[in-house]
Amino acid sequence: MLLNLSISNVVLIDRLELSFENGLCVLTGETGAGKSILLDSLGLALGARAESRLVRQGTEKATVSAVFDPIAAHPVFDFLKEKDVAIEDDLLVFRRVLNADGRSRAYINDTPVSANLLRQAGDLLIEIQGQFEQRGLLDQGNHRNLLDAASDNGHLADRTATLWQKWQRLVKERSEADEKLAQAQREETFLRHSLEELDGLSPVEGELETLSSQRQLLIHSEKLIEAMNACTVELSGENGIGGAENSLAEAQRHLTTTPENVGEKLQPVIEALDRATFEIQDALSSLQAISNDLDLDLDPAHLQETEERYFLYQDLARKHRVEPEELSKVRDTISEQLKLIDTGNEHLQELDRRCEDARNEYAKAAESLSKSRHKKAKELDRAINNELPPLKLERAVFQTSLVIQSEENWGQHGWDQVAFLVATNSGATPGPLDKIASGGELARFLLALKVVMAKVSPVDCLVFDEVDAGIGGATAHAVGERLSRLADERQILVITHSPQVAAKGVQHLKVSKSSKADQTTTTVFHLNNEERREEVARMLSGAEITNEARSAADSLLG
Repeated sequence: MLLNLSISNVVLIDRLELSFENGLCVLTGETGAGKSILLDSLGLALGARAESRLVRQGTEKATVSAVFDPIAAHPVFDFLKEKDVAIEDDLLVFRRVLNADGRSRAYINDTPVSANLLRQAGDLLIEIQGQFEQRGLLDQGNHRNLLDAASDNGHLADRTATLWQKWQRLVKERSEADEKLAQAQREETFLRHSLEELDGLSPVEGELETLSSQRQLLIHSEKLIEAMNACTVELSGENGIGGAENSLAEAQRHLTTTPENVGEKLQPVIEALDRATFEIQDALSSLQAISNDLDLDLDPAHLQETEERYFLYQDLARKHRVEPEELSKVRDTISEQLKLIDTGNEHLQELDRRCEDARNEYAKAAESLSKSRHKKAKELDRAINNELPPLKLERAVFQTSLVIQSEENWGQHGWDQVAFLVATNSGATPGPLDKIASGGELARFLLALKVVMAKVSPVDCLVFDEVDAGIGGATAHAVGERLSRLADERQILVITHSPQVAAKGVQHLKVSKSSKADQTTTTVFHLNNEERREEVARMLSGAEITNEARSAADSLLG
């Protein structure tokens, strides 16, 4: 529900702080007092179009804040969570700041948001129904959802949506498979030649790196072998000088012939020479082993084979515009494309069968949903038509139209096009609400709809602007009675000139206008019981309040 409305510098309003109770709240006042300014202010807080004319003359900016207290499970919380708007408690504060140049800023709980997001969130919390308002029940796009909510069709609607999505996924898969087959057939010759080339290569993931290393080794193997042979000659003594090993042995022999008392001091040197001898022997063995391996690799045929395979990787990678390491995946893809050519028609036939089965499943669910809608539509029509005569619409007829659309217009919500239609005169052809009904009739049609559908609407607060326009007496009493009944389900704010409606309110606000020092200001007063009596009496009698009017007011107020 709407808890508070704060308004600063909007047209004739200097500063207002209004609080609202649950149930039926009525706003009354003389024509031109500023009641419409209150609606403009509320609309501004809810994301309506910002116009510089709303900023009070002589001020730099207008500010409006609306505080709501939705129930814990209200869908507005999920909506704001999806939009990454942080909510710290259950209260929601919608705020709009409008500069005199027409620029505006919007906030929800002090988080900056767009005006569009503000409006979307506001639509979940409050609905303003003016005589010519094109929102809520006047939007045909809402009629199907409202009928489903009234029908408790949630499970049928969910199943229909799920089967629609399944069918569409298969239709998309069938279309993609058809395109792939056509593409593969156009490129069959190229694909078969490419597969033959790739099969000749038999690419293996990671092989190119190995080939590159082998190639570099083979290219430089002669220089490596020359270097290793020279090292072997120097260490083994094949140059005729005796070699490193013999020189170490001779040095070791000289040291071991020293006197015993001196030889102990040389023992560490002798052991080091001994270790060096073993290291040289190991080095010679390793050189011999590596040299033997390289002797095998020096086969010119092996180098040629390695280079041919290495460059084949490079050539095929350029041809298919991929990295060489991806050739094995390319080979698998081409193989699948050719397999699709060979078995493509069978695959398409299988997809056709699955698409047809999915369509039939969807159609069965859509038919069940449609039957449920038709049944509820008749109940809804009866209930709303029963509400019309007391509202001075005894010749009017309300009708819910359900039309099965052609298959290209089927969707996840089923195949029904739903529209609420009315005829205001006997025998007239029913048409859209906003096209057939006049301003006053439209307001009463909407009231009848709201009364009947109050239990299924997620909106906590409804605002009616002069729903009683052009009526009086018993009809005005019927309007007031229905507004009161509707207020049992949710918060109702109504701007009224009817004393019969005003008397039904549990909260009464009076809008008035005053002038001082060439400055006109709109103010709003919360009326107590005695003040309510005087205001209802004024509405009954006009400028001069008579005792008879006060007695009539007492009668209305009960």
